[in-house]
Amino acid sequence: MKKIEGGITAATGFLATGICAGIKKEKKDMAMVYSKTPCKTAGTFTTNLVKAAPVKWDRKVVRESGFSQAVVVNSGVANACTGQAGYQYCEDTAKKAGEVLGVPAGSVLVASTGVIGKQLPMDIILKGVEALQKNLSDTTDGALLAAEAIMTTDTMPKQVAYEFEVGGKKAVIGGMCKGSGMIHPNMATMLCFLTTDIAIDKMLLQHALSEVVQDTFNMVSVDGDTSTNDTVLLMANGMAGNAEITEENADYKVFLEALYQVMGFLCKKIAGDGEGATALLEMKVIHATTKDQAKQLCKAVVTSSLVKTAVFGHDANWGRILCAMGYAGAIFDPEKTDIYFESAAGKLKIVENGMDAGYSEETATKILSEKEVAIIADIKEGSESAVSWGCDLTYDYVKINGDYRS
Repeated sequence: MKKIEGGITAATGFLATGICAGIKKEKKDMAMVYSKTPCKTAGTFTTNLVKAAPVKWDRKVVRESGFSQAVVVNSGVANACTGQAGYQYCEDTAKKAGEVLGVPAGSVLVASTGVIGKQLPMDIILKGVEALQKNLSDTTDGALLAAEAIMTTDTMPKQVAYEFEVGGKKAVIGGMCKGSGMIHPNMATMLCFLTTDIAIDKMLLQHALSEVVQDTFNMVSVDGDTSTNDTVLLMANGMAGNAEITEENADYKVFLEALYQVMGFLCKKIAGDGEGATALLEMKVIHATTKDQAKQLCKAVVTSSLVKTAVFGHDANWGRILCAMGYAGAIFDPEKTDIYFESAAGKLKIVENGMDAGYSEETATKILSEKEVAIIADIKEGSESAVSWGCDLTYDYVKINGDYRS
């Protein structure tokens, strides 16, 4: 298994592109992903009760359609809280895409991101669909254009691809995502699109996605807000030529690991690119009794505003970490807990058995000044562990969200 160049078009048979359609001023704002052959499709969606129209449309396609073959994405307008008209616009977009691609409307997925409450400018959207179809490409450039077109407050496109082997055949999984703000553990990404050329049973594909989401996107938090539009879609077109995976065998486990590598990479990119962030924060809990216990403790620390601001200030204020673990709702013994800071600048024990470990403040500050910082809590109980990702909380987060609509 190895990381390779590319993103959403790296897997055989997938094409993509992104364009400036005119929803936003002088920025790419529409993307399309297309498979040459029908795809088995899986999806996970926001748990927010306020669900955007595209979420409702995509859930229907994933659950009721026999296959999918394309995705149309717009940025700038979320198509959330838009009533029946918003849902009709999803259908209209799918029909138009189906028309220009020569596929059923029920095989077209749609996604939106941007300002909540505004209706889609359908004249722009429908013309955009036509332009996208004409520019589809299976190149790395096509993948990059698509990744750029789905950005909102992101400062960089987020994409990756991995190559692996199943059933003696070379296979690839690639993906792109966007997310910078309104990110919180509960299917926590804004939008993520994954493509693979393996042949796999649809139920197993959904099982794999749902499982990996729990340890990746559900372990990310930027600001504690779960979006109305959170969507992860995984399309498998079978063009790798492997014997279809129909059970949880060795090939399935290889695919599961590849999926974890791709989604783990993307969720760290989201956390590190949190609105206004200067550092990626990784929280690890080791030697826990259960996985759930470790996850609860991780999430409490990575979502703590006081911990996040301490990381921004490069301040080794470890009391905030223990405090957050203490209200996480998971039972552990604080007086047996060790805590470490780690980054490219080194590793340092700051807490031993729940007390100050007599560390150097100067060394701690140096470690916390790196762009990627890890906090490791050893609770000395068992063999389970978990990891979560977030970022520091800065002045710029308020600036970005204070004038988001202007």
